[in-house]
Amino acid sequence: MGDSSSDKLIVVTREPDGVGIVTINRPKSLNSLTRPMMVDLAKAFKELGKDKSVRVIILTGAGRAFCSGVDLTAAQQVFKGDVKDPEVDPVIQMEQCPKPIIGAINGFAITAGFEIALACDILIAAKGAAFIDTHARFGIFPSWGLSQKLARFIGPNKAREVSLTATPLSAEEAEKLGLVNHVVEPNEVLKKARQLAGAIMKNSQDMVLRYKSVINDGYKLDLLQGLAMEKERGHKYYDGMTPEQFKKMQEFIAGRKKPSSKM
Repeated sequence: MGDSSSDKLIVVTREPDGVGIVTINRPKSLNSLTRPMMVDLAKAFKELGKDKSVRVIILTGAGRAFCSGVDLTAAQQVFKGDVKDPEVDPVIQMEQCPKPIIGAINGFAITAGFEIALACDILIAAKGAAFIDTHARFGIFPSWGLSQKLARFIGPNKAREVSLTATPLSAEEAEKLGLVNHVVEPNEVLKKARQLAGAIMKNSQDMVLRYKSVINDGYKLDLLQGLAMEKERGHKYYDGMTPEQFKKMQEFIAGRKKPSSKM
């Protein structure tokens, strides 16, 4: 590790079972992001995305917040260069990451923290956690996708209320709206995220990556375009399969059926 001040503010842990954990580790400042932390966060997702030993990524925060947004003491430094370079943009790197990303939302996810949560594929939230969009309160223009994604995820009326009033969206309400997958006790958030990661890792790694990609890419299209894309990728996938691969698939399916036939 180098000796820059942000080294331990973004902690990356590779677990032996194939889970990579990224922790935003600045609890005394409620995990607010400085420019170097954003660069490190982007780098973490880029590296984990390429690391063949990592199959699922969990993103969480240390302490009582998930991420309280951008450190506004360095606002000009952050916003002036904010979307110019995709290499150091954590949200772009998360969106380009081929691996499933599970957000373990252990506390408040505020503004940029909310946007980082929206870049995850699956969200587990602690009871008492909340999502807050303060762009309108502080006169900050959104640039990590909140103005576009939230309306698509929870519907435009609710999104307008959340963003224009800058009032909290509780984890429980977010679950009812389909934004959050599971709400659990605060000390169970990482356990639940690991449980889902384990369920994902039991499946074909190749197909998990293809499936995440076809869902995420299709969500940006209308239904007809999405269905056409699915068909096209499906044809390409099966056209590329050898007779041996088809045989392996059939053997795998047959093997799955064996335990129940021992009755």
